[in-house]
Amino acid sequence: MLADFHVHTEFSDDSVYPMGQVAEGALRLNLDAICFCDHVDYGVKPDAGQPALRHDPDNGKPVTNVDYARYFPEVERVRAEYDGRLDVRCGLEFGVQRHTVGEFERVLDAWGDRLDFRLLSIHQVGDREFWNGDYQQGRDQDGIHGAYYDEMLAVMESFDGYDALTHLDLVRRYDPFGPMPFDRVRDRVAAVLEHAVAHGKAIELNTSSWRYRLDDLMPSTDVLRLYRDLGGTLVTLGSDSHKPSHLGSYLRVGQLMLRNLGFSEFVTYERRVPTAHPLAS
Repeated sequence: MLADFHVHTEFSDDSVYPMGQVAEGALRLNLDAICFCDHVDYGVKPDAGQPALRHDPDNGKPVTNVDYARYFPEVERVRAEYDGRLDVRCGLEFGVQRHTVGEFERVLDAWGDRLDFRLLSIHQVGDREFWNGDYQQGRDQDGIHGAYYDEMLAVMESFDGYDALTHLDLVRRYDPFGPMPFDRVRDRVAAVLEHAVAHGKAIELNTSSWRYRLDDLMPSTDVLRLYRDLGGTLVTLGSDSHKPSHLGSYLRVGQLMLRNLGFSEFVTYERRVPTAHPLAS
């Protein structure tokens, strides 16, 4: 089975990929299932229809959260159109910070019953973003990684409304100092993973590591081995696609890498319930 459980569309500020075209592309790629997981990042983005703080430099779109009132009906329209040909699931990617938990709780109160899958990301800390280097200013390498994992654990301890941790060690991609030896962050990562295992949360193998030419998987093989050794078994796979060339990329090789690391299955979610599938061999 090939399932891409991290797909972005025109409902994310950083994508212009129409939802129907994503589904059509998935059929051409012989994918069995996809899950739309468009962006929500309170603290740095207002809701759709509110004045935007900035516009995306690549596509000129206002940087806002998902337009929920349009998003969910469009998912249902695409799901109905491709019924019997492609399994279409509905998700969101939550970029949570400890001071924005309440806003995400309100989203779940209003829309949570529409969601099959909820991804938890740390995209910024204290409203300071990684992509523009603001977060990294004034921090040494230990501080960059330490504050990131401290924020992740604090969010996990106060917010349970998610199913999987996506691109868990994303901060590696934005580290201006280069590769960070794993032993310097192992204890913090272990605390995150122990919490995930204890609360039945999955972690994601995010295959965008190949297109970003990272030096390892995302999360790294060290993180995946540690999750396995701590008793973790729930792993999802997603391309983190934002355009046609990203969709479905490296899913099969990702499955093979997971098998080589000692996993035997991956999971997909429907109505937040995981279903296990054997990994490719």
